[in-house]
Amino acid sequence: MIHEMAIRQKGFTLWLTGLPCAGKTTLANAVAAELRRSGWRVQCLDGDRIRQKLSRDVGFSKEDREIHVSRVALTASFLARNGFAAIVSLISPYRSMRRDARQKIDRFIEVYVRCPLAVCEARDVKGMYRLARDGKIKNFTGVSDTYEEPLRPDVTVRTDRMGVKACANKILRVLEYREWILPDGKTRISA
Repeated sequence: MIHEMAIRQKGFTLWLTGLPCAGKTTLANAVAAELRRSGWRVQCLDGDRIRQKLSRDVGFSKEDREIHVSRVALTASFLARNGFAAIVSLISPYRSMRRDARQKIDRFIEVYVRCPLAVCEARDVKGMYRLARDGKIKNFTGVSDTYEEPLRPDVTVRTDRMGVKACANKILRVLEYREWILPDGKTRISA
């Protein structure tokens, strides 16, 4: 039997944006775990994984990224409308892309996962930054392609200064403040 809360909860989307290796996926997984413990239906939409399944046909040009981000936004919107907490971890390098995603999704929180480029490069176990600097990867965000920092994100977490748990708690507090979840992580039941 499906729990009544799962049927009646109003979903939302957390959109985590930041440079490659800033900690978006790690943070998304930590927030998701906390929400699941409280009975939320959660779906994480990781940019790399979604690209392998939903956006295999697009590359990394600005136009291709717009297509990819639009597809992820549509998916997140569908999930949120159906009572899920959709947690997107996606570079989404351009402000216009994030603005368009916000317009498509009713309950949307932009989370800027802020981390200096040098720290992101030091965290890069796959060596992607090095390959980009050597010219072997084109259109790599932060090296050969632009990342436009959010001007007014709903929440900013500094992953170079705060641990994963502290960052996750900061995001959860924003959800509590908006009354999208209760202090114990559960949802308010809509009438």
